[in-house]
Formats: sequence, structure tokens, C-alpha cells
Amino acid sequence: MIRRLTAAAAAALLVSMAASAVAAGGPPSLAFYVDGVRYRTVGTPTDFGGTGAPAHSYDRIYVLGDGLVNVAEAKPGDRDYNGGRWMVLPVTWSAGATPAQLASAEQVEAYAAAGMLTIASSPVKLFECPVIPVHGS
Repeated sequence: MIRRLTAAAAAALLVSMAASAVAAGGPPSLAFYVDGVRYRTVGTPTDFGGTGAPAHSYDRIYVLGDGLVNVAEAKPGDRDYNGGRWMVLPVTWSAGATPAQLASAEQVEAYAAAGMLTIASSPVKLFECPVIPVHGS
């Protein structure tokens, strides 16, 4: 009986760990661009929503949509990098604009200025995760 309970508890723990990884953003292969260079990260379960931290204490990640790699505005070594604290802002592509892979925050902002996309004014998530260079990108 104890062996069954232990096995059931272990199985429940594994399921909850897998669910946490998915909820946090997935496996270590998540990728995004910063200044034309590809980076990856490890999803974490942090949630800074409701903490009252000022917007300037986060860097922005733009979510470009299905099939496209996200774009972040800062990386380690940048003077304005906030240590892996992120504000997630989805973009909406304008009618008639073809979604395209962008690779820098400047490109995202230029597309927004040209009316090709709209950047959400409110973040959908505030969290923390590391920024790891992808070698060979």
C-alpha cells in the first residue's frame, strides 16, 4: 500500500513539474531575437504581476505571433538590461500586412510607426528568465 502511494505521489509530482514548465513558457529551447542575434532561455514559474514594480524595471519582449520568433529589446551587456525581468507585449498585425520575422526591437517599433502592426499597451505577463546566447547565430 505504501509503495502504491509513493508511486502515485511521484507520478503526481512529475505531472506537476511538466505542467509548471509548460505554464512557465516551456523547455530550455525557447528562443527570441535581440539586435539580430538569437538567444534562448529557460522558462521559469515567476510571476511579477501585481507587484507594483514600475514599467521601466522590465525589458520588453514582443510576441510576433504564430510561427514567428519573439523579439526582446535588451540582453546582458546592454546598459539598459534589467537582469532578465520581462514585460510581454503581443503585437497585432494590421489588415493587409503580412506577418514577418523581425529580429530587433527597432524593427518592431519601425513596423508599428509605419502602421503595419500595433503593440499592446498593457503587458500580458511580467516574469523573470535568463538570457542565454545561441552559439552560431
